This record gives sequence, C-alpha cells and structure tokens, in this order.
Amino acid sequence: MHKILLDDFLKLILKEDIGRGDLYARIQNNTQVESYVVAKEGGVLSGQMYIERLCELLNIKCHFVFDDGMVFKKGERIVSFEGKMSELLSVERTILNLLEHSSGIATLTHEYVKKIEDTNCMLLDTRKTRPLLRDFEKYSTRNGGAVNHRLGLDDCLMLKDTHLSRILSLKKFIEDIRSKISIVTKIEVECENALQAKEALESQIDILMCDNMRVEEIKEVVKMRNAIAPNVLLEASGNITLDNIREYATSGVDAISVGAITHQAGWIDLSMKID
Repeated sequence: MHKILLDDFLKLILKEDIGRGDLYARIQNNTQVESYVVAKEGGVLSGQMYIERLCELLNIKCHFVFDDGMVFKKGERIVSFEGKMSELLSVERTILNLLEHSSGIATLTHEYVKKIEDTNCMLLDTRKTRPLLRDFEKYSTRNGGAVNHRLGLDDCLMLKDTHLSRILSLKKFIEDIRSKISIVTKIEVECENALQAKEALESQIDILMCDNMRVEEIKEVVKMRNAIAPNVLLEASGNITLDNIREYATSGVDAISVGAITHQAGWIDLSMKID
C-alpha cells in the first residue's frame, strides 16, 4: 500500500476508537513502559507493516520477533513496544485488532496453501472482502501464501454470467473491447460448462474461470484448452474447501480462487501485556 494511503487508513482507525480523546489520557501518565503481544493460540503472522507504521506515527518503539508470513506458536511473544503509558493504552485495541484480523486471514490462507503446495496450482484470493478493507485483507492473504486476484474492476476485465446474459457474440465483444482497454489488461471469462468454455477459448481471452464445475468437467475443459488455446490460463472457483481443494488443484488448472480465505477467516487470539 502507498505510504500516504496507509497513513490515512491508520489515522481513520485511530479516530474511530479514540474519538475526541481517550478519557484515561486526561490523567497524563508519561511513564515510559514496555509492553508486548503474546499469542494465546498458534498462527501465521500478518499486520507487521501496519503496526510498524502506526508506531512511527505515534513515536512508539516496536520490535517484531516474527515477521509477516512466519508461523508462531501459542505462548510466544510476537512484538514488543516501548513508549508512554497513556499512548500505549490508547492504541492497545487498535494494535490487537489489526494483528488479530490480519493474522487470522493469513493463517486460514496458509492452511489452503499447504494443501496444494506440491502441485503446479496457485491459490488466489477474491474481491469478497469487507468494505474499505480490501488492501488490508489482500495484504493478509499474501502473507498466508496466496497470490492476489484483481484488486478491483479497473485492473482486469472479468465477464461473469450477469455480463454474458446480454452479450450475443462473445468473440465480437472481445474484439471490440480490446480496442477500448489498455494493451496490458487481461480479459477473463466465467464459464459454467464445457460449451461456454469452448466459445470463450475461441474468443482470444486471457483467462477462463471454471465456475462451480465438477472436477470431471474441469478435466475436459483442460483438454480443450490444451488443444484450442494453450496460452489461456485456467482458474477454478466455487464451493472449493479445504477438503476438496487438492482434487481441484490436480485437475490441470493453473489457479484456484477461494473467497473463504477472507470472509470465513476467524481472528487469532492475542493479548497485550505491560511489564
């Protein structure tokens, strides 16, 4: 995230919690204290970049024992702080919220990645993110080992079933839209069956999404892709879980997108202590 946008985000979340001022801070406590965050359960760390910048803005010293993407265990100290008592107490919840939410996403993402780590398939995230938290949540999936799918409607053209319902000729539409978008912009088409996939593969697209297809159907699409358009990437999506992701990953697709890694992730239980 760009530093200016990061600072704006951090200032907004501080304002949300502190409001017109922490009431405790009316009793000025400028005593220099040390504190730390300890893990009450294991997980994968995420949020370091946000916390380090937050501490810079507030003149709080921080030292991370673990870096983003590293696995920690229950009982281990993750990060330590040094600063004024009042300031540390004012940002305690903000720090924990960022770390717990981000690490929760990274931890669940890591579980999915481990299921397919010895295949030639990559895990992608989706746009199923909480409003105004997309950059934060996609940063978290990266720390868990996923690769970001498109960040928004402006960096890849994806034609879904709702788009396709009003497109009479996909090939003609693709030819027309190519002249209206950047030369480096990719076009992805969502297909629900082999017939749709064949039309898409014949239309000079870049990525084909096999949406809610059975593994057997996807294998047929893989054979078709290899014969018709070997340069097109295949993505599988829809109802893919920890239990079945490996089966999809070995079907021949290049990537699997899973919305659950953001919208189904829990929070890692962490606690801040003051020495």
